[in-house]
Amino acid sequence: MYHDLLRDARFWSFLTDVDRDLAEAARRQACPCGGRLHRANYPRKPRGGPPDLPAAYSSRVSFCCARDGCRKRMTPPSVRFLGRRVYLGAVVILVAAMRQGPTPRRVRELSGLFDANRRTINRWRAFWQGYFPLTTFWKVARGRLVPTVKVDVLPRALLEAFVRSGQDRDGWKKLLLFLSPITTPGGLVIAGSI
Repeated sequence: MYHDLLRDARFWSFLTDVDRDLAEAARRQACPCGGRLHRANYPRKPRGGPPDLPAAYSSRVSFCCARDGCRKRMTPPSVRFLGRRVYLGAVVILVAAMRQGPTPRRVRELSGLFDANRRTINRWRAFWQGYFPLTTFWKVARGRLVPTVKVDVLPRALLEAFVRSGQDRDGWKKLLLFLSPITTPGGLVIAGSI
């Protein structure tokens, strides 16, 4: 099962390493004004993961320009967090995908496994099927997927497009990297709303 991997501490450490690489690549680019970027992490209290979650999950990597007068923030993409959401990104994807198929038993199981109540799970499902398909990111990124992903079965269709089995860490990495642009400020803008 997919959720077995989410209980594996090595999987969460693996995602921390991927995030570290994304952050380092973003830091090397420097600020658009030319100033150096200094670390200015955001504290996080992630939910839904295993009890032995690595200490690195207590913060989200972010940077701040060192140049006086600029001080702009730059938050790199992440494979651990979906923007400002409290729950871990992989959990939001998996639970919403597993929720497709509205049985009360399934909701009870998911609630128990990932400490998410029915209202939270329904919000995630509404996000994936109502809001996400309207975003500029999705309108552009969906063209890179072969075969075509059906919107009415998001996020399960995304999970199936990238992750081949329950223990497919590489597939999870590809899926979370694909979605990483939505984890940055402005990443979930609705097409035509600017």
